[in-house]
Amino acid sequence: MKFTKMHGIGNDYIYVNCFEETVEQPEKLSIAVSDVRKGIGADGLVLIMPSEKADFRMRIFNADGSEAQMCGNATRCIGKYVYEKGLTDKTEITLETNSGIKYLTLFVNEANKVELVRVDMGKAVLDPRKIPVISDLERFVNVPVNVNGKTYGITCVSMGNPHAVLFTEGIADLELEKTGPYFENHELFPERINTEFIEVVDDHTLNMRVWERGSGETFACGTGACASAVAAVLNGYCRQDEEILIHLRGGDLRITYKSDETVLMTGPAEFICDGVWLVK
Repeated sequence: MKFTKMHGIGNDYIYVNCFEETVEQPEKLSIAVSDVRKGIGADGLVLIMPSEKADFRMRIFNADGSEAQMCGNATRCIGKYVYEKGLTDKTEITLETNSGIKYLTLFVNEANKVELVRVDMGKAVLDPRKIPVISDLERFVNVPVNVNGKTYGITCVSMGNPHAVLFTEGIADLELEKTGPYFENHELFPERINTEFIEVVDDHTLNMRVWERGSGETFACGTGACASAVAAVLNGYCRQDEEILIHLRGGDLRITYKSDETVLMTGPAEFICDGVWLVK
């Protein structure tokens, strides 16, 4: 099976062109290829597939084999992949995901390489029942939640997948490998949760670390950056319709939470290598 490894500011996945390849049992394959010692090493597996609703379809699997609804960094990588691998010559493309159709704009340089991809991520979901969060509130904004004996003010947002955002200082010193699982598996979140730890720099800049359900701490999370920008606006740290620069461990994303509640994400995508996986 031919594959391509790509990353979006450090969020790395194994990409398979399912116009040419057939992938059976993608859950098991994702576990195998993601293993850093016995596999290739990645945050998971992404399948690029035909679609009856859009130009392309994406399925994404976490490192533990669970299927995700959406991944912002993977959408940008797919945009670069399909253009530079010759699957399309369009710079405006549609992508079917498990959380709906996403709209991609490719910014191509003079060498015909995709430098940046902007994704219209759709509207942020704030109804706790749709995120989902077990709560009767209309919005889950800065709500005190006890996690492993400590109380945090948490804001919950869905960008096609669920996120819990908390604002704190000194995020570089957080031991996420210890605290992350307590958030991910908290009883409030019936489908588990992705958790963003945010440090406010100013009203246009945030620092971010993320614990992703099924993968642990990753260098970046596009949907998490979008959710964090929304949460920053809801908590009064930033403003709607103004671009927010988010520094993640793997690089930077630029997010705009618009007044119509849609979210725009702009960032890079990079190839790492092509290879062949020996299917057992």
